[in-house]
Amino acid sequence: MPRIATTRARPRSTTPAALSAREARQIALAAQGLGTRPAKSTLRHARAVFDAVSLIQIDSVNVVCRSQELPLWARLGAHGRDALPQLCERRAIFEYWAHEASLMPVELHPLLRWRMADAASGAWRSVRGIAQRDPGYVAAVRAEVHARGALTARELEDREPARTRTRKPQGWWSWDDRKRALAYLFWAGEITATRSWTTFERVYAPPDRVLPAQVLAAPTPTPDDARRELVAHAARALGVATVRDLADYFRITVPLARPRVAELVEAGRLIPVAVEGWGEPGYLDASAPPPRAVDARALLSPFDSLIWERRRTERVFGFRYRIEIYTPAARRTHGYYVLPFLHGDALVARVDLKADRAAGALLVHAAYAEPGAPATTAGALADELTAFARWLGLERVAVARRGDLARRLASALRAAR
Repeated sequence: MPRIATTRARPRSTTPAALSAREARQIALAAQGLGTRPAKSTLRHARAVFDAVSLIQIDSVNVVCRSQELPLWARLGAHGRDALPQLCERRAIFEYWAHEASLMPVELHPLLRWRMADAASGAWRSVRGIAQRDPGYVAAVRAEVHARGALTARELEDREPARTRTRKPQGWWSWDDRKRALAYLFWAGEITATRSWTTFERVYAPPDRVLPAQVLAAPTPTPDDARRELVAHAARALGVATVRDLADYFRITVPLARPRVAELVEAGRLIPVAVEGWGEPGYLDASAPPPRAVDARALLSPFDSLIWERRRTERVFGFRYRIEIYTPAARRTHGYYVLPFLHGDALVARVDLKADRAAGALLVHAAYAEPGAPATTAGALADELTAFARWLGLERVAVARRGDLARRLASALRAAR
């Protein structure tokens, strides 16, 4: 765990440094590990991605592949698709609520214990409610997890009669008491979880079954010290950011994050900067390398840490992006599962993708170019989609006619065959 700076920084000028919009974009991309894919990716490279971004958000969407696989693809290209399970098995990463449900290095566990301690008030209402109304049941569930070593929600005895269950709506929020109790205990850090990587189901376990002994034995920082270090991790992952960007990365409230940012500035770990076009002050990670040209080519998950904060995405890239999975089909603008395409140092296109595994095809339902996208966009996207399909074990890329980029993309794919 990084040491907390305690020495006072030398006096600095009160005039903030200045960055152009493009310099800020280049710094952000370099901080996120984009633009330098290794020639041959290994598990060590996958672990290094976590060193850069600190965490990868988990999502159950499997339209193309599991969403958490895409950040590794964007930064590494072709790599072993068992990288995340392997890192979990080796106790290098673990799952917890950081930026939503996330995978992150085990070394971050002590920095999140303040959130675990706040479970009684911090967990969402439907989860913390069961601990308040039926603490005996929650304690019994905890005891069963610790006694059995590992179990899923389905393996707990159901408290509700079958006739009651059949009348209840099904879906994400139709949780029964088993799921609520397990989710509360998970939030509180009294149990932890791994995943069944085939069904994506959480498998709950005692912390010592998932986390290394030295991590569990590590001292617990004060909440303010922990939040300061989480803000510092966010700064390294973002490169240059506003207070709101830094707070959002680990879902810390702005009032709690703002004094931590001031402390990091005082310690010389953050540098105030004025960024062209930003309406609020920026903060540069003091360890960030100088801006330099970025030659990236990557399809991005809707939940990639480069773009998950939509206001920041607009500010840094001039790219307005909204995921439309939950939008009725007739009201969608670009499609159901749309991935932005990064080319060079800009977001230049977006494609609505689906993996048709039965047909062995990566389907491009729609392809759109951004205003001002370079002439090389179609060719670069064709190369990326071809490599991506191959990595997914699909034989071809099929492009529908929807979108102003679709025809050029189809032509580029034909020319590359």
